[in-house]
Amino acid sequence: MKNEQQAEGRTRHGVARLLLEQGPIATTAVAETLGLSPAAVRRHLDVLVANGEAEFRDAPRRGQRGRGRPAKLWLLTETGRARFGHAYDDLAIEAIRFVAEAAGDDAVRAFAERRAATLVDRHRTAVTGEEEVVDRAKALAAALTREGYAASTRRVGTGEQLCQHHCPVAHVAAEFPQLCEVETAAFAALLGTHVQRLATIARGDAVCTTHVPLGGTEPAGPSATEPTMSGPRATTTTEGTPS
Repeated sequence: MKNEQQAEGRTRHGVARLLLEQGPIATTAVAETLGLSPAAVRRHLDVLVANGEAEFRDAPRRGQRGRGRPAKLWLLTETGRARFGHAYDDLAIEAIRFVAEAAGDDAVRAFAERRAATLVDRHRTAVTGEEEVVDRAKALAAALTREGYAASTRRVGTGEQLCQHHCPVAHVAAEFPQLCEVETAAFAALLGTHVQRLATIARGDAVCTTHVPLGGTEPAGPSATEPTMSGPRATTTTEGTPS
């Protein structure tokens, strides 16, 4: 019985991780990816919903409206994301509050810049080694995934969208958006082009989405370590707030 419960727990964790990395996602897609029956997936989804860890949205209808209820697309809630790591959030928030009170907003931004520079420097060679922006975006997504952001890219129109399905610092960034403003600028400098932040987990969206236009490139040099002082300018749209 214990082994069965452990196996159930591992499978449910796998379902939750897929919702984290690919959500919103349909039941059938979860079943196909994990090699489970739709009935088994629905059972695990029911448990996740009961625990407040998952929720669903109605899938958009395509073509003529048919009869019956629309298909459901599943994604994790904030509670669900927490199982993948929000450790020390309260401590981090308190620490940054102290920095803000003691030294002001400029000190908070300086901290955010240092954090972004550290993240960028670990993966600079892998990203800037790619000649095309689209390949840099894919390399950046792979780097972010290694850092715990469950990132991916997809082509949308004439650009590439960088999607971060998880944000280990979302709770902190919700109070201190400087973290994400600087992160966005760091992406722009590293990719060698301006970018647009369209949606953010910190502001309640399911995914942090950054649009990367593919029109042209600029060299991504050392300025990427100091994203707010040099390099391509990161921009935002009215659709979202930097996260």
